[in-house]
Amino acid sequence: MAVALRYEPDSEYAPKVVAGGRGSVAEQILEIAFANGIKVREDQDLAEVLSSIDIDSEIPVEAFAAVAEILIYVYRANGGELKAPEMESTEMENPETENQDPEPGDPAS
Repeated sequence: MAVALRYEPDSEYAPKVVAGGRGSVAEQILEIAFANGIKVREDQDLAEVLSSIDIDSEIPVEAFAAVAEILIYVYRANGGELKAPEMESTEMENPETENQDPEPGDPAS
C-alpha cells in the first residue's frame, strides 16, 4: 500500500491525498517517487487511514500530527531548515493609563 500527499507550505490548506493504491498501483507510486527524488517514509498504520480518503481531498484532522511529523522528516531529509514563523510584534497599551491627564509632578505635565 502507498499513499502520496501534496502539501504547499504557503497555502492555508491541509495536505491532500493525491494518489493511493495497493499492489501494482502502490509499486507505481513508489517508482514515481523514487524516480523524482521524492523522499518516502514507511508508516503502515497511517497509510491505512489515508488510503480511505478520496483523491484530491484534505487529510482528516486525526492525521494532522502524524503527517506533520512526516513532513518535517521529508523537509529535513531534503536539506531544509525549519524556522519558527515570524510574528508581528505590537506594543501593548495599558487601557488604565491611556488618555489620562498626567498627575502633577509627572514628567509629561
